[in-house]
Amino acid sequence: MSIQEPVTQAAINLLFLEARTHSAWLDRPVDDALLRRIYETARMAPTGGNMQPMRVVFVKSAAAKARLKPTLAPGNVDKTMAAPVTAIIATDLEFYEQAPKLFPGRDMKSGLVSMPAEKRERMAFQNSSLQGAYMMIAARAFGLDCGPMGGFDNAKVDAEFFADGKWKSNFLLNLGYGDYAKVFPRNPRLDFDEACRIE
Repeated sequence: MSIQEPVTQAAINLLFLEARTHSAWLDRPVDDALLRRIYETARMAPTGGNMQPMRVVFVKSAAAKARLKPTLAPGNVDKTMAAPVTAIIATDLEFYEQAPKLFPGRDMKSGLVSMPAEKRERMAFQNSSLQGAYMMIAARAFGLDCGPMGGFDNAKVDAEFFADGKWKSNFLLNLGYGDYAKVFPRNPRLDFDEACRIE
């Protein structure tokens, strides 16, 4: 398929129309090799200056799950502990250190370092969010289901997993094989005219 050709309806269904946010999971492990393939695909997301500030911790082991559990909002504990994997989608506040590798044709690092910290951190947060969305699409493309969520204590996650302060948690993404028998009915979405303008 060339890049000019539209994707199939089956692909649209898989990635968007039939994909759901999952809270219940089948007892089926996710292989580390699959997580690597998902990241290697998601890293192709567009980012400002190709700076790629997203960092990911895949929480799989019982020990790591025990560390994550106290950071979760009560309503998110059971579904997160049951998920085969929880990806902590994080932002590297020192993403500019990778600039010479990621944009070798230009001195991006100097400009980023001299930028006001608040502007630089906003850039990092926006782009790691964009990359995290691509991570969800890649996971679905490789046959996994997703349960993204923000119901956790960022400060506690950061203290537990990113003690040096260089990375900051953005959102959590439960990954695995969802139990479609336990999916809630889909809620409405806004129509085009409610959410968009063409000017």
